[in-house]
Amino acid sequence: MVNRAEPKAVRDFTGAAVLLPFDMSRFQGDGGIIMAKTGSKKRKITICIVSIVAVIALLFGACAVYLGDYYHAITPAGESFGLQGGSSLTETIKLDNGNIVCKSENATKGLIFYPGGKVEYTAYLPLMESLAQKGILCVLVRMPFNLAVLDVNAADGIREMFPEITDWYIGGHSLGGSMAAAYLEKHTSDFKGLLLLAAYSTTDLSSENIRTLSIYGSNDGVLNREKYEQYRSNLPELTEYIIDGGCHAYFGVYGNQAGDGTPTIDNARQINLTADAVAKWVG
Repeated sequence: MVNRAEPKAVRDFTGAAVLLPFDMSRFQGDGGIIMAKTGSKKRKITICIVSIVAVIALLFGACAVYLGDYYHAITPAGESFGLQGGSSLTETIKLDNGNIVCKSENATKGLIFYPGGKVEYTAYLPLMESLAQKGILCVLVRMPFNLAVLDVNAADGIREMFPEITDWYIGGHSLGGSMAAAYLEKHTSDFKGLLLLAAYSTTDLSSENIRTLSIYGSNDGVLNREKYEQYRSNLPELTEYIIDGGCHAYFGVYGNQAGDGTPTIDNARQINLTADAVAKWVG
């Protein structure tokens, strides 16, 4: 004989008894099928959430390590960079936002400068001060996490702070130069020219009424020469100056840079040659 489950009585929503042809106890209790499936689903959700949190934590950790690893500025003796007492350099001011202004007496020309990627921006102070000594007001921009790509529009509002400056230029070193060119694309009427130090512009500025000065060292091992030549046609009214024996890192003062070539001139020499070329270019 086949054993059949006795019908079980349950109550419907009206309270009336209803006979079911199966045993509801199989679907109830701590060991029931429904409870087992629910518990399994909760465990999967928990594992999924924990995995996502772990991945996010790893990404944040990796970013923190990457952003915290940068080239630190080395503070040199000012005299070694041609900075002498009694020059037209009147003062160096650090603004509340971290930007540094190197002011020059009676200056009418100004330069907004974006630092190289993962380089402490104060590494470019010797160059800025050398330019200020030659009569150019310089604003050295502090970038978030030392990456100009994170604040391309950092130049906004700077020109308005110095109404005495009639001719403005913008530029930068390496990644900073490329980002300065990107900013210039939408502000060409505000600037007279673009300064690129070991950098190139992926932005096409060839039809704009501005001038470009490109400077790099003959022993630069970081600048991608293929891309430099590829994007060369993007630059309007180009003046190019190659520093014999110069390298990539020596536009700032932060030591040797990974992948760079071996310079045959010293750091001060490259900065002084750069300052002379820029001063002559702006006129």
